[in-house]
Amino acid sequence: MSKPDHLNRRDFLASAATFAASFTIVPSTVIAGLGKIPPSDQLTVANIGCGTQGLREMGGLLTNPKVRVVAVCDVNKFSSDYFDWSPYGIRDGIRETLGDESWGEGKPGIPGGRDIGQEYVEKFYANNKPSGKYKGCASYEDYRELFAKEKGIDAVKIMTPDHTHAPIALAAMDQKMHVVTHKPIANRLIEGRKVIQKAKDTGLVTHLLAWSDRPEYRQIKAWMDAGLIGELKEIHNWSYRPVWQQWTKRPAESQAVPEGLNWELWLGPVPDMPYHKNYTHNVFRGWYEFGGGSVADMGHYSLFPLFETLGIDRSPVSARAFGTTTREEVNQVYQWVKNDVAFPASCTIKWNFPAQETLPAFDLFWYDGGMKPFACEELEVDGKDTPEEGLLIVGSKGKILGGFRGENPVLLPESQMMPGRDSERINSREVDRKTDQWVVAMLEKQQTPGSFTRAQCITDTINLGAIALRAGKKVDFDANLVKITNDEAANQLLTREYRAGWEV
Repeated sequence: MSKPDHLNRRDFLASAATFAASFTIVPSTVIAGLGKIPPSDQLTVANIGCGTQGLREMGGLLTNPKVRVVAVCDVNKFSSDYFDWSPYGIRDGIRETLGDESWGEGKPGIPGGRDIGQEYVEKFYANNKPSGKYKGCASYEDYRELFAKEKGIDAVKIMTPDHTHAPIALAAMDQKMHVVTHKPIANRLIEGRKVIQKAKDTGLVTHLLAWSDRPEYRQIKAWMDAGLIGELKEIHNWSYRPVWQQWTKRPAESQAVPEGLNWELWLGPVPDMPYHKNYTHNVFRGWYEFGGGSVADMGHYSLFPLFETLGIDRSPVSARAFGTTTREEVNQVYQWVKNDVAFPASCTIKWNFPAQETLPAFDLFWYDGGMKPFACEELEVDGKDTPEEGLLIVGSKGKILGGFRGENPVLLPESQMMPGRDSERINSREVDRKTDQWVVAMLEKQQTPGSFTRAQCITDTINLGAIALRAGKKVDFDANLVKITNDEAANQLLTREYRAGWEV
């Protein structure tokens, strides 16, 4: 297979369709025979990050007969003080995978940490051994020690907070390991560029988990190619996120580091700061240092596959953003709260994109925290409003509206007859988007459509949006020079101040 950066758009869509067509549900009879799968047909994986999302997705690794989890790593040994969207979601997922309805019984709270990760792996594999016993999953606090000691690991799955994605990915590729990571690739633009370049230079198989095959996007593209909305002008995408608590300034009080948590390792490349529980355990994403905000959390899911389908691979030339503001009472006087540490509770971001190979210059808009575009005239004609989350494609002659990731797209107004609407319908059957297509790709040493090498535009876009929020002004970006040209302070936000020894 050609290197992904050499794939043309037709090759990409064919590749995506091939992956989608190959998705299957693994029957329990195959799962039960895990021990009989030849080692040469299995991908040995180290799972780095055993918090809520790491444990939530662990079941998919364990029940995949082509995967053998041989090591776990987390800077936290064990605790039950994680935050999640459900009080029992993590516990119930582990119970289902293990087939043990009593797992975690009598243990309040939401669990996480490397001890839970190791226990999960070994209990699952023990269930598939005649002896009912299994010891074969190493556990590490520091991923660097894992890489130094463990030999024969094919791939790492990175499930840590955003700020450590880049250093772990780079270190893994230095060890000739394939890499799959949760979004984002990095929460600094230059870090993302370095990871992507490393992936290109090494030729290792990489995959950004936010990619998925979206038949809805192929429908949208077919309508656009048929000229049904005219020339592309704008793309609007909105989410009700964030779903985690937001803050406007750093905690004033200090807290003792909990037993079992290596705070310095958790900070990783970020310079020293006092520990506080409001930074860790599924709260990190709202902080500029540690996360990427709602646009990084959700924007990758909607925009990465959209960019790929529409052929958007030239990074934005500028970005502008506005965010929620607030005041607080100090000595009976309301004072402005200057927030330069965390993403706002809601925001809107506008990027200006240059002309692409097959598209004119256009603007991209992002909204979150309850913000969304007002209903356009075509919706009002039909007595409708914009949905809670959605995607709106605006052309010179018409519009397309869908769900957040383009689900159930419609040409607007729906009530109006439109020549070509039905003739351009494509097969948009649902596919199993949860199957780990990257596993097969890594075993066959072929890139996936979600390869890091295809993700420069989305990575630049997400991180430039964060810079615009922090800068409080329009920022002009030269993608070739990798430089913000109109503001030196904003230009410094392309990277970060690094803790000594953690430079990327």
